[in-house]
Parts: sequence; structure tokens; C-alpha cells
Amino acid sequence: MQNTPQQATGWWSRARNGLDSLFRRIEGRGAGAGNSAYYLILGSTVALTAIGVLMVVSASSVESIAAGESPYANGLKQGVVAVLGFVVMILISRSNVRFWHRIAWPAYFLAVALLLALFVVGTKVNGNLNWINVGGFSLQPSEAAKLAMAVWLAHVLFRKEKLLDQWKHVYIPAVIFGGVIVGIVMVQHDLGTALILMSILFSALFFAGVNYRILGGFGLLLIGLAGMAALTSGNRMCRVTTWVTGQACSDDYDSAYQSTGGLYGLASGGLLGTGLGQSRQKYSWIPEAHNDFIFAIIGEELGLVGAVVVLVLFAVLGINIYRVVIRQEQLFHRVLGGAIMVWILGQATVNMAMVTGLLPVIGVPLPLISYGGSALLMTLIAIGVVLSLARDSDPSRAGTGGVTGKSGKSGKGLRLLARPGKPKPRTTKKTTTDRAPRTQERASRS
Repeated sequence: MQNTPQQATGWWSRARNGLDSLFRRIEGRGAGAGNSAYYLILGSTVALTAIGVLMVVSASSVESIAAGESPYANGLKQGVVAVLGFVVMILISRSNVRFWHRIAWPAYFLAVALLLALFVVGTKVNGNLNWINVGGFSLQPSEAAKLAMAVWLAHVLFRKEKLLDQWKHVYIPAVIFGGVIVGIVMVQHDLGTALILMSILFSALFFAGVNYRILGGFGLLLIGLAGMAALTSGNRMCRVTTWVTGQACSDDYDSAYQSTGGLYGLASGGLLGTGLGQSRQKYSWIPEAHNDFIFAIIGEELGLVGAVVVLVLFAVLGINIYRVVIRQEQLFHRVLGGAIMVWILGQATVNMAMVTGLLPVIGVPLPLISYGGSALLMTLIAIGVVLSLARDSDPSRAGTGGVTGKSGKSGKGLRLLARPGKPKPRTTKKTTTDRAPRTQERASRS
């Protein structure tokens, strides 16, 4: 017997209402309580980005000097992108939801086109075909694909909201169209990004309220694909073997070099660190220290205290994005916010677990902190989308386009999400003053 859409999403409604009630008790009922998630997301984002720019300057200074550049070269580039990203983020936070519906399919096809363009004009970096060089700037299409995937999935699942109890209406868009992007990225040997895209796919189905049988089958499929990708690549299997045994592969003695250097960096930092700019591991002991292993430099220079501060900031960011997500009554809002949350927090968790040796090295940067303009810009845009959802779900904005509290009633903004259909003819309600002359007219005729 198939579950109805109401039964399929019942577990989500109960969990959401319980957590929403808990957060409201913690916040209190005072004025401005509804705004706290918005400002905590904004504040933690600013703090993490500022730490990132500072640590990129420190971690990349040695390599910049060796390349004949200013020690601040990479930091200045990251800072410029950060300023641009914050401007775009604030503009996006004030965007209308119709905009994201309108660009969902164009964004999907643009992401696919950019990923395919890598086979023609792309540049390989560390064995991954990830980059397009345009006028002295390097673009990473796979970062844009993450945001495009989240927006597209939210749009498609919203359109199929009444059909999510049928596996074909879940698997066909997710496996076929979503699998196209994941497949292209895997062919380009970027397993880390492919895993993040898979997590976006899975989380979108989860927050859409797909029943557990369909969700579990899809999860097993993704695990199988990830395992197959690891088994069919000698380099990936070497990384997994190094992670399990702690020893370098016999045919690749450098396989444990980066991970070992990261652990040395974390261990040598102590409680308060060696001091900003005083890292020893960035002197080529950790290759690309300002990218995937920047968390090791944070632990070395700022110590356990600095590393914990970064962890707490990511926790604040994640908890408050989740608070925004569980208050969304519309499926599109909920799926979009949930997919972005899993993307950013999942990627941060994988990166820090990779640096600390809890996971094998798979080449995933630390969001908002690692060097990379494309990644930083796309992440800030995604957070701008979440901020727009936070503004809409603020109870103090009732009647201005947001959700009016727990009742789920919506103002003008949420009515824009209604499914398109035949417009209903407008009818004007007759008042007693309108009816009075007609009554008198009929009386005179009789």
C-alpha cells in the first residue's frame, strides 16, 4: 500500500514542529526574537570569512614569495572576492522567490554547459580537470554547479510535491538529471566535489519529505556509486589504504605526506598556537597549505583555541540555518535551505575530518576559509539565499511577504509560489447599498 503525500511528509512535520517549539522557548517572545537567526547567520559568515582572508595571507605567504610575488598576493585576491561576495550576498538576501523559480532550469543547463566546457578549455590542477582560465582569472564551474543543483532540485521537487510518494517521480529527475552533473564531475576525477553534489541530492529528497523506502534506496545507490568511484581509481584506493593503515602506498610514497604534515601542524600548535604567521608546516611541509589543509595551519598558528573558535562558528552557522529551514512551510523554501545547509556544513565537516585523519584525503576545501574565489563567491551567494528565507520566515514581517508565525498562513510573498493554473474570474461582493436600488426597482415594476 502506497503512502499518501500527507503520510509521507508526516514525520517531517512532527519533527519540525517539535524543534521549532524548542527554539522558540530558547529565544523567548520578545521583539526581535524572530530576527536572531538572520543576524547569527550573517555574523558567523562575516567572522569565518574574515578568519579565512587572514589565514590565506599567512598560509600562502611562503609560496607567494617563492613565486616572486608579494606575500599578500593571494590574501588580497581573496579579500577582493570577499567584499564583492558580501555585496552580492546582501542583494540576494532581498531577492524575490520568483527569481529562483525562473532561473532553476537555465541555471541547471548553464552548469552542465560550463562543466562540459572543461573538456575543451579546462586546465588540470593536481590531476583534477576543474579550472577555466579567462583573462587572468580562474573559474571553477563545479562550485557554481553546487548552487545550481540546490536551486534546480528545490524547483523540481516543488513542482512534483503531490507525486513524491511515487518512486518514478523522485528517481527520474534526481537520478537522470542530477546524475548528469555528478557523472561529469566524476569523469573529471574530482571525487570530493562529486560526493558533495551527492549529499545535496540526498538532502533535497530528505527535506522534501520523501518516504524512507525511496530515500533509503536512493542512499544505497549513492553509497554504491561512491564506492565504485573509489575502487576504480588507483590513486583513490591508495588514499583510502593510507588512511586505514597509516602507511604510504608502496608505489606512491607521497600519499601520506600531506595528511601527516597536517597532523604535525595540529599537534605542534598546542593550546594557544605558535602565533599568527609563525607556522613551520607551511614551508612546503604541507602542499597547498592555503587550500584544503588550511585548518591545519589554523590549529598550528592559533592553537586549539583558534580551531575550536572555527568549529563553534560553523556550529552557529549550521544551527541557525537549520532554524530557518524547519520554519519554512513551503516545500521549495525548505528544500533549498536544507540543501544549502548540508552543502556548506557537510563540506566543512568532511574537510576538518580529513585534516584530523578521521577521513581519507579527498580534496574538499573548507567553506569561507580556504583560498579560492569561485568557492567563496558561490558560498556567499548561497548564504544570501538562506538570509532571504530567514527574512521571509520572520514573524515580525507578517503581511509583508513572510510566514505569519506557526499557523503557516502566508502573505503576498508566499502566494507567489502557488502552482500555475487557470486564473479564476474576479467577483465583486455586492454590498447592501448595491442591492437596495435593485430591490426598489423590482418593487416598482411589480
